[in-house]
Amino acid sequence: MKIHQIYTYNDLRNFTYVLELGDQDAIVLDPWDADEVNDFLANHKLSLKAVINTHEHWDHTRGNEALVAAHQCEVWAHQNGEGKIPGMTRALTSGETIDLAPDLVMTVMDTPGHTFAHLCFLMTTAGEPSAVFTGDTLFNAGVGNCHNGGSPEALYQTIRAQFHTLSDGVVVYPGHDYLENNLRFTLHLEPSNAVASQWLDRVAGNDPGQTQVVTTIGDERSINAFFRLDSEEIRQNLALDQANDETTFLALRKRRNDW
Repeated sequence: MKIHQIYTYNDLRNFTYVLELGDQDAIVLDPWDADEVNDFLANHKLSLKAVINTHEHWDHTRGNEALVAAHQCEVWAHQNGEGKIPGMTRALTSGETIDLAPDLVMTVMDTPGHTFAHLCFLMTTAGEPSAVFTGDTLFNAGVGNCHNGGSPEALYQTIRAQFHTLSDGVVVYPGHDYLENNLRFTLHLEPSNAVASQWLDRVAGNDPGQTQVVTTIGDERSINAFFRLDSEEIRQNLALDQANDETTFLALRKRRNDW
C-alpha cells in the first residue's frame, strides 16, 4: 500500500488521504475537495472503491457526494454518523478488521472525544502495527478539541487507552496540519523540552504540501504535551497541585482551548 497525503490549502489546514491498494484500487479518507481527489485518481490511474470518513464534521465529508456520483463507491463511517454523513452506506464497528491487501489489515478504532461518531484506523503490515489515521482525535504534537459534540473526559479515556499504548514505530496521519502551533503549545508549558524545540526548528514555516512531515507514536511521547501527563514542569505551569493524569489532561485541553 502507498499512502498519499494531500494537503488541501484551506483555512482549516485539512489533510485528505488516498490509500493506493493493489490492482490500482484506492480508498479515500476524509475528502475535502472531490475535484482534487478525482484529478489525483486520474493522474495515478486509480479506481475508487470506498470513501472513509473519520467523523461527521463537514470539512471531512464535503467531497463525499460528488465522489459517490462519479464512482458509485461506498462510504464507510461510524454508526453514529448515520443521517449526518453524506452518502453513508456502511457502519463500521469497534475492533472490526478489514483486509485491504495481502499482509495489510485495517482495524477500526472507536475513538469518542472530539465527537461521539469518531473512528480512527490502525494499519497492520505483516502482523505489525505500522500506521494510524487519527482524524481529529490525535494530531501531530496535540489532540482534538471537544467543542462540537464532544467530551474532554471521553477524549482523555480514548487517548490514554488507545494511543498511549501503541508501539513507538506507528506513524501518525492526522486530519489537519497543526504541528508547528502544537509544538509551540508544548514549549509554552514545557520550555525545557529540547526535543520539541528541535522539532520546531525543523518545521517552522514548512509548507506541508511541498514537504511532508510525519511523526511516530515514539515522537509523540517526547513532543506532545497530552502524552507527557506526568511532567512536573507541565503540571507546575498549569498550577496543578496533587494532579493525576486525567486532571492534567483536562487542564491541558482547557488551556489549549484558550491559547
